[in-house]
Amino acid sequence: MGADDQDRATAVALDDATVAFRLADGRRYTAVEKAQLGVADGEFVAIVGPTGCGKSTLLNLAAGLLRPVSGMARIFGKPLAGLNRDAGYLFQADALFPWKTALDNVAIGLEIAGVPQIEAQGRAQAFLDSVGLGGFAGRYPHMLSGGQRKRVGLAQVLIRDPKILLMDEPFGPLDAQTRQIMGNLLLELWGADRKAVLFVTHDLEEAIALADRVVIMSAGPSARIIGDWRVPLKRPRDIFEVRLTPEFHSLHREIWSVLKAEVLKGYAQSGVG
Repeated sequence: MGADDQDRATAVALDDATVAFRLADGRRYTAVEKAQLGVADGEFVAIVGPTGCGKSTLLNLAAGLLRPVSGMARIFGKPLAGLNRDAGYLFQADALFPWKTALDNVAIGLEIAGVPQIEAQGRAQAFLDSVGLGGFAGRYPHMLSGGQRKRVGLAQVLIRDPKILLMDEPFGPLDAQTRQIMGNLLLELWGADRKAVLFVTHDLEEAIALADRVVIMSAGPSARIIGDWRVPLKRPRDIFEVRLTPEFHSLHREIWSVLKAEVLKGYAQSGVG
């Protein structure tokens, strides 16, 4: 594969990207330093690290919501200038309009893009069916459980057919059982067309169960990527079952041996404990 083909096959590339902010007292705070990361087209990459280490900052770089002070972000080989129109972003907090039904929340992205309302709602119904909420189209967000709202949010992002999915602890607020159900649903939907995924989580087990690769960040400030492990578990996967395998536990021990020290540093710096 030539260099140009390689660039096109890399959905997201961070090339020595450094992000810094100016504090109220005038000092500069470096959040992430010289991040070097590539996510291939169709690859599922999870990012794990201590609280406040800059995991979401990497997502915001890939989304075009932040610009690095040095280095760059590239999307399918092209330098990113402005918002990443190839990406869909699923946040930890719900991004649903409380005055709109589940159907209207899913359809709105298409309607804004100029798709006629009848067509947009027909496609939205199909996406609600795909996430198991076909019978909940007329319900408002306050009438849905946390897991159901996450399903609506997932459909809301996927209906736009982004080439890249950026996911910032999307299942964080859910209970453990619902998180596993949502993880399996995500893998099922992702397996249908294999979009590039950059998935941020605090949960190392979740990262290993979902991803093709697990990337570890150091504690901040000036957080760096300090580890990158390929996950050797076969697909398709069932999250309930894969966590019981020896391969899973072996990889978990290996990654945790590096991550634990950074988590303890993060806690010490934040004054927790």
